[in-house]
Amino acid sequence: MAVASARHILVDSEAQCLDLKTKIEQGEDFAELAKVHSNCPSGQDGGALGEFGPGMMVPEFDKVVFSAPTNQVQGPVQTQFGYHLLEVTSRSE
Repeated sequence: MAVASARHILVDSEAQCLDLKTKIEQGEDFAELAKVHSNCPSGQDGGALGEFGPGMMVPEFDKVVFSAPTNQVQGPVQTQFGYHLLEVTSRSE
């Protein structure tokens, strides 16, 4: 079974999500932005979600985590919780 590790930043709007993605692309630290801006408790850990398998997260999240390249920021990804920036930090098949 596939297992992945990822981190994310959860915000309320697509605009805020895109703004944070631009900041990361310009060199700002993902973990620091997560600590300041993420609505998820994982933000205090730099957005780290630990390891998980398919089906443990909402479908929109799973789709990206188990298909996107590692170490590249993806998003905005909209779920019932808001808008996410996702970065897959590792994945094994």
